Amino acid sequence: MIEKTRAIVLRSIKYGESQLIIDFFTESHGRLSFLTRLPKSGKGKVKRQYFQPLMLLNIEFDYRPQKDLQRLSDIGLSVPLMGIPFSPLKISLSLFLAEFLYYATRAEQHNQALFEFLYHSVLWLDGASGSIANFHIVFLIRLTLFLGVAPNVEIIGRGRYFDLKEGCYVDKVPLHTYYLSATDSERLLGLLRLRYQTMNLYPMSRSERNHCVEVIVDYYRLHVPGFPEMKSLPILKGLFD
Repeated sequence: MIEKTRAIVLRSIKYGESQLIIDFFTESHGRLSFLTRLPKSGKGKVKRQYFQPLMLLNIEFDYRPQKDLQRLSDIGLSVPLMGIPFSPLKISLSLFLAEFLYYATRAEQHNQALFEFLYHSVLWLDGASGSIANFHIVFLIRLTLFLGVAPNVEIIGRGRYFDLKEGCYVDKVPLHTYYLSATDSERLLGLLRLRYQTMNLYPMSRSERNHCVEVIVDYYRLHVPGFPEMKSLPILKGLFD
């Protein structure tokens, strides 16, 4: 069955001499993987630059549910990105976010709300002209809402420690090591309130920001099965002062 959908590039790897395996998060089916052949000349419809992390594409394909790898029949830009491809800082950030999404969304099927969040987040990052130092933190925290693993802050009055395993506040230090100190637990509440438009109102040093990222990644490892070590995390930690 021929289908058309918007898609966000998460990862592409070379397969053989002239083919690529591309992992997309699609609007119609969630996660899908494709095998496509790259033309020898630059005149074909399929262009290598389409498969950079977080590119926003329109794709057409003959959907075969029983196949692990789908085949593209047509492809084009959904929205040309004018900021990310030309900013070393945004490129590095997009590499981290794409790798993170590759692991965090592996089991995701059709999820319209999640797709819209990802799509519009990429557009926001692409057009951002001010500081983006807190963008990834807001993105990762907001992402928990769409993956069904959001922290439960409704019972904060019962405790001052945030239990990372249970995803809620508790009144006593847990018996395990996956919890936040009272100071970090209080900071979490401030971070949960942030949006892209207000993220610059929450100043952090590089060490504070990196600590936040480490905590968030640990939280995902506890709540998303099989979440591995991230190759791009060390690069991310050196991006912002």
